[in-house]
Amino acid sequence: MPQRIPPQSGQESVWDYPRPPRLEKVDQRIQIVFNGETIADTTAGYRVLETSHPPVYYLPPADIQMQYMQATTRGSFCEWKGNALYYHVIVGDRRIENAAWAYPTPTTKFEPITGYLAFYAQYMDACYVDSELVTPQPGEFYGGWITANIVGPFKGSPGSWGW
Repeated sequence: MPQRIPPQSGQESVWDYPRPPRLEKVDQRIQIVFNGETIADTTAGYRVLETSHPPVYYLPPADIQMQYMQATTRGSFCEWKGNALYYHVIVGDRRIENAAWAYPTPTTKFEPITGYLAFYAQYMDACYVDSELVTPQPGEFYGGWITANIVGPFKGSPGSWGW
């Protein structure tokens, strides 16, 4: 079992997040940049908090440059949120496959994020929370965003598969 890093003043430990996960409205400014374009800019997002995971941010389509999003045939299932659909991000000559996802018909608890998109930070040029550049959650599967106020250890790091 991992050793929880004690949070300092103003920090949150991912080990204090609940399971099943909790949905929270956020008013922080969330921005995503890809291939020189700001493809998302919002203060109307949500974050999902789950034990051992940094927050995953979901952004309203109205605040995303949806002309850069292309729906894919990929899908996945989350026991808490339901069935997800994925999007390629295409800006100019750059294309990243399955770089974002959304829940078109989430479970009742997660209805507020219906159609909102979440992005894998590792595939974008930059993702920001209130002007702070985020660090992507380790691993290829998870989409959490790490900021200075979030401490782990985080699921997705080597050796964390069984957490």
